[in-house]
Amino acid sequence: MIVQRRSLATLMSSIATAVLLSGSAHAADRDALMKDHRGGTMKLNAHGSAGTIDPMINYEQQFWQLFAVTNDGLLAFKKADGKEGNTIVPDLAAAMPEPQDGGKTYVFKLRDGVKFSTGKVVTPADVVASFERIFKVSSPTAGSFYNGIVGADACLKAAATCSLKDGVIGDDKANTVTFHLVAPDAEFFDKLSVPHASILPADTATKDLGTTPAAATGPYMIASYDPDHGMKIVRNPAFKLFSADAQPDGFVDGFEYNFGLDDQAGLTAVLNGQADWTYDDPPTDRLGELGTKYAKQVKVHTLSAYYYVPMNVNLPPFNNAKARQAVAYAVDRKALVGLFGGPNLANPLCQHLPVGMAGYEAYCPFTKNPGSGKWSAPDMEKAKQLIEESGTKGQKVTLIGDDKAIPKAIATYMQGVLRDLGYDASLKTISHNIQFTYIQNTNNNVQISVTDWYADYPAPSDFLNVLFGCDSFHPGSDSSVNMSGWCDKGVDGDMKQALATAVTDPKAADAMWAKIDKAITDAAPAAALFQPKRVDVVSNRVGNFVFNDTYHMILSQAWVQ
Repeated sequence: MIVQRRSLATLMSSIATAVLLSGSAHAADRDALMKDHRGGTMKLNAHGSAGTIDPMINYEQQFWQLFAVTNDGLLAFKKADGKEGNTIVPDLAAAMPEPQDGGKTYVFKLRDGVKFSTGKVVTPADVVASFERIFKVSSPTAGSFYNGIVGADACLKAAATCSLKDGVIGDDKANTVTFHLVAPDAEFFDKLSVPHASILPADTATKDLGTTPAAATGPYMIASYDPDHGMKIVRNPAFKLFSADAQPDGFVDGFEYNFGLDDQAGLTAVLNGQADWTYDDPPTDRLGELGTKYAKQVKVHTLSAYYYVPMNVNLPPFNNAKARQAVAYAVDRKALVGLFGGPNLANPLCQHLPVGMAGYEAYCPFTKNPGSGKWSAPDMEKAKQLIEESGTKGQKVTLIGDDKAIPKAIATYMQGVLRDLGYDASLKTISHNIQFTYIQNTNNNVQISVTDWYADYPAPSDFLNVLFGCDSFHPGSDSSVNMSGWCDKGVDGDMKQALATAVTDPKAADAMWAKIDKAITDAAPAAALFQPKRVDVVSNRVGNFVFNDTYHMILSQAWVQ
């Protein structure tokens, strides 16, 4: 234990190195850097794939990282290092539009001549069809991100025949697209900047593309994809630089993404130079080695993210609030932080807004000696009392986990907690590439699971409204990110009011989100566990590592020669 702590301290000293090496290409002459470093193939590893490669359906950070360099929306988060990456910039739009009609109307002028990888020019008709497609394919955020567009309510009720003729209006002659909103939306630009708002050709199939690549507008395109083995990403021959902020050209000629190596083998491949980067978190038993021998290859960043345990409020035993609260009391968050790598790589969290997020106010009712706002220790006595009061002791509970090493360890720990509480608890681990969608679908009758959430964009609604809003619950669908099925009409109304208030008074809205966070935490539709940090390990030949909260490692900006 002492040795590991010393090694972790050594590992954390590499943060300064990571900061110094990150983002260097943005400070120097890009043309010269491109001349010196363009070319080569970057080799990527992951234990598993992340499901569909339809950019409007996939909701996994692993593939959003890829969509960031293959596809574009009207707007984008700047491909820049650190907090600068939270800046929204024009992407396929030529400029940021001014609000009209009190913030309910926006007119976007498209850039001239941007082409899809098919060679077809992007037109207003493609934009209109793309936003209708969001509803036709039942995108996970159709009801939470895009329900404010005029006509969206009808599309949510009858997806197959969705028409946004009054909400998204294209003008081919003027090369513009006009959006009409039901009400002003302070986060509208954020929602236009995520992959679910990617612009695809109008004739793209209105069903899940699965393993078929969508047409690309970015510097890269997916050439082939086998979820069980790998993916090949190549340069998009139709790409011409139109915005270095929104979609800069890439340094490498392509990526070979290998699926199948576990986290141990994937990390070893990077350290041996057989691969350049691995998506998976390094195993905790390798942190000491990384800190002492490979510190220059390690990059550590704090994330707007958290690990949590959704509990299905519509199935026994967690349709009983006391049973859910018991789980939240019983969790030893310090032990879970240890499983993730220790206090240098994660911090206990028992509310749903992470530290650093707007609206965050430290709050933790589920701890021994509550009152400070911070978690101190589990309260098993209180937890067992609540189980007795709930009348659920002895019931069968199946927890669904992820087969990757760290998530599996967390799930195994949670199974033990459930057994300690008196449940007949079993654990079912399933492949990482399907677990996230599996636990969303009510047809699978998932009682409880372990998962994580990474911010789509930097706003409290992206945690509270997306994960616990009524509009995010879609029974019988793989796109139902409100996995607990919790729908409190009062809290839901408060969230809509906070969203509306943010248009004119962001500070007041933040205070409202803080109260909402407390209300959701108290109801315990899920138990928050901890806030992680991201540890990336790259091969010796990787240069210009650029990282931000939105995309994590920006693949197009790294070079290998």
